[in-house]
Amino acid sequence: MSCKVCWGQTSTSASGKFLKVLVYEQDIFSTSQKDPNGYAVEENQQDSSEPPARAGWNSKLEYFLAQVGFSVGLGNVWRFPYLCHQNGGGAFLLLYVLLMLVVGIPLFFLELAAGQAIRQGSIGVWKYISPRLAGIGYSSCVVCFFVALYYNVILAWSLFYLGNSFQQPLPWEECPQEGNVTVKECEKSSPTSYFWYREALDITDSIDETGSFNPYIVCCLLAAWTIVCLGMFKGIKSSVKVMYFSSIFPYIVLFCFLIRGLMLDGAMEGITYMFYPKLEIWKDIQVWRQAATQVFFALGLGFGSIIAYSSYNPKNNNCHRDAYTVSFINFLTSVLATLVVFAVLGFRAKNKVMECIQFNSGYVEKSLMPVFNISDPKSVNTQHYSSWFQQHGSKIPGNLTACSLETEMQKGVEGTGLAFIAFTEAMTLLPGSPFWSALFFLMLLNLGLSTMFGTMEGILAPLKDRFKTLANNKTKLTVFSCIIGFVIGLLFTQRCGNYFVTMFDDYSATLPLIIVVVFETFSVSWLYGADRFLDDIQGMLGWRPHVIYKYLWKYICLLAMLGLLLATIIRMGIKPPTYKAWNQEKASEEDLEYPGWALAVLALLIIFAMMPVPLGFIHTVLQDRTKPPTRDAENGQYSIVSTDDKCETPLTELSELDQMNGTAALFS
Repeated sequence: MSCKVCWGQTSTSASGKFLKVLVYEQDIFSTSQKDPNGYAVEENQQDSSEPPARAGWNSKLEYFLAQVGFSVGLGNVWRFPYLCHQNGGGAFLLLYVLLMLVVGIPLFFLELAAGQAIRQGSIGVWKYISPRLAGIGYSSCVVCFFVALYYNVILAWSLFYLGNSFQQPLPWEECPQEGNVTVKECEKSSPTSYFWYREALDITDSIDETGSFNPYIVCCLLAAWTIVCLGMFKGIKSSVKVMYFSSIFPYIVLFCFLIRGLMLDGAMEGITYMFYPKLEIWKDIQVWRQAATQVFFALGLGFGSIIAYSSYNPKNNNCHRDAYTVSFINFLTSVLATLVVFAVLGFRAKNKVMECIQFNSGYVEKSLMPVFNISDPKSVNTQHYSSWFQQHGSKIPGNLTACSLETEMQKGVEGTGLAFIAFTEAMTLLPGSPFWSALFFLMLLNLGLSTMFGTMEGILAPLKDRFKTLANNKTKLTVFSCIIGFVIGLLFTQRCGNYFVTMFDDYSATLPLIIVVVFETFSVSWLYGADRFLDDIQGMLGWRPHVIYKYLWKYICLLAMLGLLLATIIRMGIKPPTYKAWNQEKASEEDLEYPGWALAVLALLIIFAMMPVPLGFIHTVLQDRTKPPTRDAENGQYSIVSTDDKCETPLTELSELDQMNGTAALFS
């Protein structure tokens, strides 16, 4: 027999059977009003003993800027293009869209709906849906904290490069001189690689060599955390004002780079290599794993930030439409960034190939000279050169190379290698390079800031919702969190700090977040009930989402996330964790295995992030055993309803006082 919540009423069945149900005394959907602009604003009538009403967005635009700003981050610029290029180009795009539609958007919709209905951060939401899995919310907070620690270091690096962009020539344009001799480390590598590894990071040869703190990066990290603190000072009211610039400015820069990039020689070659479809790549299970992981992180699933932002929405907001809108904006941004990256990298690669061909021409006899004019770059077709090299390359003595455009395109096109080496080098070839450099790093800074605001909201909102003391000291909590983040973040400003950034980026979030989303999906679709959840959404939106979501959540999404979890664990077991280290003597990167103590740190990061889930389960079970068999003592906050009517129990708006009184246990 199902029950119906009748707010503030008591119903009696014909048979005289009564079912006691604890309910709130006000209508779940009657707490919002329309402002003059048509956007709902919460207005709770509370006495002085209750916490203040929850904040809300002033407009739908603010909400979109926040959600898009959080989901569109640095990964769209330096991770997605690399994956697309390495995994089949256009074929990877099709696979990405497929997984986004089948797995990404349904899970994104799930988090949006849960946050909007319950109007709490991640801790309150998952405690409400399944009290025994309340630890999910705490795990999300821990992962957000880990990500915030190293993510702000990347913003510090961007600030450092931005500050060095206002000079002509750029400091990474040429190798420095010691006396009249070029520095060997720079000569063996490149000016941009030397500046990144030696001037910016002053990096050690391995993670075992800690080295001293880098004072420039320390100052930049302090500036980065100060910006974040000022932006988050008054919660979403202040951060959204920054997002009006930080969420829109990157698109202006991307379009500027796209227009400029398409005018460069080699841009079309770069884009062609980028999108050339290789459908056979679909047979590789690792490609599916990488595509699923990218969808997962691109949308920001599991962080709790989506839930936090949607919790400030009115209950009648169309979160279903929002899920599709934000997801496709995210995807189109990734495609736009990919076009920009490979147009510019195509230009860089073409220049490298021309230098290589001109160098090779010194070894070629006149009788074997290619049919094209090797001294005129515009007349040289790289495919013609490749054909000529395959035919005559073995006959020519000397250090002759293939001068492959594909090989050049693959060098340094992921992560920091793309932003601080490859793309930076390409910009030195452009007229007015300081302008383009400043524009690029200002874009990276704004992309990172929007994501940082969302990450911090994923930490602060749940804590403020859960603990009344913190809710009454919001500003102090924000400042204290930023101070703690800066102090711990000093770890990443050591000479070996880049290796710790890699460690945290690869292992502190990936596995824990996948596990978090598995539990989220399971708790909603199986413990709370997919049908029941859809009924709740119908109560909010006024219409019922398609039944396909029930099967997606219960089977497809859950199995997909379990498969991704299994593939990630197998990969970690088969391939020992490694990191790329810079060898100063060789002036090149090399793959090194993590030492034993570093592996222990990796394990502790993962364990610490996931520990709240079993601890929360054990705590709830023990708490239930010590509770009295009846909850009649709690009736001061609830009315007793008796009914035999067949209906569902919608998600209700929980105040902070309700949370502290344990009302979430109703749905355990």
